[in-house]
Amino acid sequence: MDIELLEIREHLARFAPFDALSDAQLDDLVGTIEVAYFKAGSEILALGEQIEDLHYIRSGAVEISWRNGELFNRLSEGDIFGHFSLLRNRKVRFPAKALEDTLIYFIPGERFHQLCEADEHFAEFVELGQPRLKSVVEEQHKSNDMMMTRVRKLVSRRPLMVEESTSVQEVAQRMNEENVSSALVLSTREGDPRYQFSDPDGQSWTLQGIVTDQDLRNRVLAEGRSVSTAVAEIVSSRLISVQSDKSVHEAMLAMLRNNVHHLPVLYRRRPMGVLHLSDIIRYETHSSLYLVSNIFHQPDTLGLARLKPDVRQAFVRMVEEGASSHMVGSALSTIGRSFTRRLLELAEEALGPPPVPYCFMALGSMARNEQSIVTDQDNALILDDSFDPAQHDEYFAALAQHVSDGLDACGYTYCKGDVMATNRQWRQPLAVWKGYFSEWIDQPRPEHLLHSSIFFDLDSVHGEEAFVEQLQDLVASKASQSPLFLAAMARNALGRTPPLGVFRTFVMEKDGKQNNTINIKRRGTAPMVDLIRVHALACGSRAQNSFERLDDIAKTQLLPAGTGDKIRYAFEFLSMVRIRHQAIDLQEEREPDNNIAPGNVSDSERHHLKDAFQLLSNAQKFLKFRYPMPSRR
Repeated sequence: MDIELLEIREHLARFAPFDALSDAQLDDLVGTIEVAYFKAGSEILALGEQIEDLHYIRSGAVEISWRNGELFNRLSEGDIFGHFSLLRNRKVRFPAKALEDTLIYFIPGERFHQLCEADEHFAEFVELGQPRLKSVVEEQHKSNDMMMTRVRKLVSRRPLMVEESTSVQEVAQRMNEENVSSALVLSTREGDPRYQFSDPDGQSWTLQGIVTDQDLRNRVLAEGRSVSTAVAEIVSSRLISVQSDKSVHEAMLAMLRNNVHHLPVLYRRRPMGVLHLSDIIRYETHSSLYLVSNIFHQPDTLGLARLKPDVRQAFVRMVEEGASSHMVGSALSTIGRSFTRRLLELAEEALGPPPVPYCFMALGSMARNEQSIVTDQDNALILDDSFDPAQHDEYFAALAQHVSDGLDACGYTYCKGDVMATNRQWRQPLAVWKGYFSEWIDQPRPEHLLHSSIFFDLDSVHGEEAFVEQLQDLVASKASQSPLFLAAMARNALGRTPPLGVFRTFVMEKDGKQNNTINIKRRGTAPMVDLIRVHALACGSRAQNSFERLDDIAKTQLLPAGTGDKIRYAFEFLSMVRIRHQAIDLQEEREPDNNIAPGNVSDSERHHLKDAFQLLSNAQKFLKFRYPMPSRR
């Protein structure tokens, strides 16, 4: 293949749907491609004209229009267009012009149809509108469904290996020097074929067994053997091992069944490490379930604060294992609730039992089960209507302060907007809360809309859950019957727009602190949460989680067919970009944040980001259309 065709092939292989084609399919394809150049402003496809080729953007930018001339989409490097027309009557349905000087690869229509017939992934991509996000999210979920942690993930170093003629003294010395508790014993003699392997120099070996520090104690010192005894004399002939691709669960069962604490890990037949029972225990301590259990065993706030590194390790582990944003958000929210409940238990132990019933209420991302590792605290107290401020508020003020200070010590920073139970305004009887909520819906002023965006994501953490359920019921029934409130909330949700530039670039932050980055929360996930909330309020959903709200919305006709799924895929992708970025920050010992630099992500991920932001932009435009301001009479 000549250098020009090779360059075309390498470029195609970077972008969907060509990135999933086989090597043979790519080789066959590149020889059929023709190239054309279009100056900025020139027409590429005119409405109604005959189209014979799939168009692939090699460089530049292209604007796609509706039949009426309004903008439909802006495309850039790696994008395709013309496929909808090729799949129908070969007449251009969406006109296209070059926004910049643009280089186009023309893929013959015949070859395009052959790929649709031969490759299901390719066909699905071109037959569905904006399928890239769907593909990338579903692939992640498929891998997550099949996810099983492999033993090799727990192996952090090469094993200590000694020849069978080595003295037990030398083995003990080497174990001490390398700070390990075992050594694998090798022989040049032929033995069990399951344990025969060749080293990089071509020398053949047989793994005879393993010697541990317990063996040195029990079989050498306790029996009075000489330190010059060959290690072969104390090695058990019964060798239990595990292949590196087996699951951690299988390895643990092998240890329990055979009553061993050390397990040689083999790649095929070559030793690659030794797994100790403590490795599995350490691994399990980084799981969210273990962490939640550990939280409730802490005797004080200091003990809880010491678990902050464990929370971060559990977060990184979930991301590395391919957990979805829903799984990560739910796990972190459960951890956050557990910290809060334990702090409330400790506060009640110190202050005594509460003078009247109460419910400690979580707001925002914790209530939605969508927390990330970068989060602050948003909470409030609902008190029984028998609450008397003169008699009881000193107790609840102290309880709120204890919890808020404790959460801050555990990594949940104080809310900059003072939306915490320490604020007297947000520590009120149930009747007052009902008055708040009703007033905010009946009188949707800017301040009330801001409160609604915060407090209408609410959930019980501890205490009388019925208090929160009554507020949830009030919101679900009253908001859906208020067109003025929904219209105001819809417009309020348009305050944060996705970072899409006029052409094909991203709009970067220019606040002096994070220049040339995108705040993926402020410009992506947060406005997505806002627009989903509006639709959920409109359909009377009592769900708090955004994905569950989308499930409720799907049962209605609030959105055009298929739109809810597209929002779901875009939200999942943006959430995972945010989560992965924070995990990388932690792994590289940086303080995690919400700012990503597009230059630091791959070409395909930049395209996925653009798709997600474009979908968010379209969804925001529809929001204003779907909930118009009622006319005044």
